[in-house]
Amino acid sequence: MFSKCLLVLGIVILVLFGIYSFYMGKIEKPSYTVESVLEEGIEIRVYDTMIVAKTELAGASFDTYGSQGFRNVASYIFGNNQSQTKIAMTSPVVMEQGAQSSMYFVMPKQYTKDALPTPNSNRVEIVELKPKRLAVIRFGGWANDQRILKYQQRLKRVLDDAKLPFKAPFIFMAYNAPWDIFARRNEVAVELD
Repeated sequence: MFSKCLLVLGIVILVLFGIYSFYMGKIEKPSYTVESVLEEGIEIRVYDTMIVAKTELAGASFDTYGSQGFRNVASYIFGNNQSQTKIAMTSPVVMEQGAQSSMYFVMPKQYTKDALPTPNSNRVEIVELKPKRLAVIRFGGWANDQRILKYQQRLKRVLDDAKLPFKAPFIFMAYNAPWDIFARRNEVAVELD
């Protein structure tokens, strides 16, 4: 009897995670067009102008600095701003990994830079990013520094082989909440010259 209750509880939990994962898949994402496909899982994309809430990070490690960056920007969209406005979550969470590392959330398309509330924290700034042409490689599962580096190196090899110049920093994009189990989506990207 006890084992049947545990089985039912386990199924209910998996169903709830599945429903939540489905909901996370419906969150607004920045618009882009696919210019070309270099090989399976590697695309050249052109992204439109984006307004982002951005925080600077002390280092380029996702494992070490990712949580702090996420908390800084999440606090802003959850209402830690001068008008206490809650802003809808978007996906992906983006981390630029370089000498000047940062993390940002893309703001929903309904907002202009001037329409967004002023952050209460001096660690968060609202920035308009110009259109970009990115080479992007996609991978599943959970991300960590080692896996991100592996896909950076693979993307770099493909771009070098194709003689496509790029400029640092590499960018990591996480599309799922940490508790999502199914259909996890991560991407590593770099801007093309």
